Amino acid sequence: MSGLPDADVSVRLAALYVHPIKSCGGIAPDDALLIETGLEFDRAWMVVDAQGRFVTQRQVPRMALIQPTLRVLDMVLRAPGMLALHLPLGEVGEAVRVTVWSDEVAAFDMGDLAAQWFSDFLGQPLRVVRFDPDQKRLASAQWTGPIAAEAAFSDEYPLLVASQASLDELNRRLASTGASPVTMQRFRPNLVLDGLDAHGEDHLDEVRFDTPEGPVRLKLVKPCSRCSIPDVDPITAETGHAVADALAAYRADARLNGAITFGMNAVIVEGIECTLRPGMLGGATYRFD
Repeated sequence: MSGLPDADVSVRLAALYVHPIKSCGGIAPDDALLIETGLEFDRAWMVVDAQGRFVTQRQVPRMALIQPTLRVLDMVLRAPGMLALHLPLGEVGEAVRVTVWSDEVAAFDMGDLAAQWFSDFLGQPLRVVRFDPDQKRLASAQWTGPIAAEAAFSDEYPLLVASQASLDELNRRLASTGASPVTMQRFRPNLVLDGLDAHGEDHLDEVRFDTPEGPVRLKLVKPCSRCSIPDVDPITAETGHAVADALAAYRADARLNGAITFGMNAVIVEGIECTLRPGMLGGATYRFD
C-alpha cells in the first residue's frame, strides 16, 4: 500500500467507538478526530461519588444503559424512564479535583441538574465532571517508554485496539459452551481492526493509516487486563460470568502475571489532529521480543 512500504500485514479499520462518559454507553461515529488524549470526546466526562472518586459499571452496572448522542453544541443523554439530559459541549462549571484509579486530576463539575439526573437514575448521590484539558495525565512510562502518552478519564492509555477476529474466537468458544454470543461493545475499544488472526493485535508493534491530514501511527504498548465489565450486557445491564469464564480458559497473559486480557492499549506516535474513519485501509508491523 502506498505510504506503508514496511507493513507486515494490511489491516482495515472496521469500526470506531467513542465513549464520552466513562463507563456509560458508547457511540460509533462516522469519523473521529485524534487528539492528544485519544479520540476526541472519548472518556472526557466521568461520574464520581460524594468523595470525588470515579464510579464505573464495576460497581453500578446500570451505567451501561445511559446512552449518549453527540451533537454540534451539546451531548444528549438518554436512559430508561428518564427525560433526556442535555449537556452543553462549550460550558463547564466549578473547578474540582477528582480521582480516577490512583490519579488525582483537575476537572470541572457539570452542575446540579446533571448530578440529580445521574443520582436519580443510578440510585445514589453522584456528580458528573469533565476532564480539564490543561491537565496532563500521563500513562505509565514502564509501558510507553519515551513516549509521553496523555489520557483523559480512560483507565490509563489514550486508545484501546481490538480485532474482529478476537471477538469471533471468543464467540466460537462461548457457542461451544451453549452461551450466547456477545458484541464488541462489551470490551469498549476505540479501534476495531480487520485483517488479523484472533488476538493478532497482541503481537503488533505499530498500526498506521494515511489520512488526508497526514499519517497516523499508533504504538500498541500494553495488553488490556479485564475486570467484570465485559460480563455486563450493554442492552439490559444484566450481569453474568460467561465471558470471564471463557476468557479464563485461554487468555491468561504472562506479561501481566497471568491476568486475563483482551485487546491492546495504544499510544499515539504521530497523527494528532488527523481524522480516522471506518473502512480506512492501513498497515501494521509485528513486534519481535
